[in-house]
Amino acid sequence: MNMLTFMFAMSFTLSAALTTLNFWLAQMNPDSEKLSPYECGFDPLGSARLPFSIRFFLVAILFLLFDLEIALLLPLPWAIQLESPLLTLTWTSTMLLLLTLGLAYEWTQGGLEWAE
Repeated sequence: MNMLTFMFAMSFTLSAALTTLNFWLAQMNPDSEKLSPYECGFDPLGSARLPFSIRFFLVAILFLLFDLEIALLLPLPWAIQLESPLLTLTWTSTMLLLLTLGLAYEWTQGGLEWAE
């Protein structure tokens, strides 16, 4: 028996054993909590027409925007080693300045305040 056949037989045996063990040990009588749909913290039995807070979505979008911009800054240590590090630092400073100005604008407009 060559090595490939042996590895195939071992993987098949292990897969069959784990599948059998899963069916044998699995809980077959789920409670009411397992049967209810997951609705991200919202009550699934209540009204579906309740208004959402726009502030929540604004903060979520701001987080995604700033997270994306910070991810664009991650290659900066490698970019400094390029032929024109001054150009790289200029673009980085410009991006950071735009991020700071955008955050200051949102802050002055009251977009980061939860109280209404």
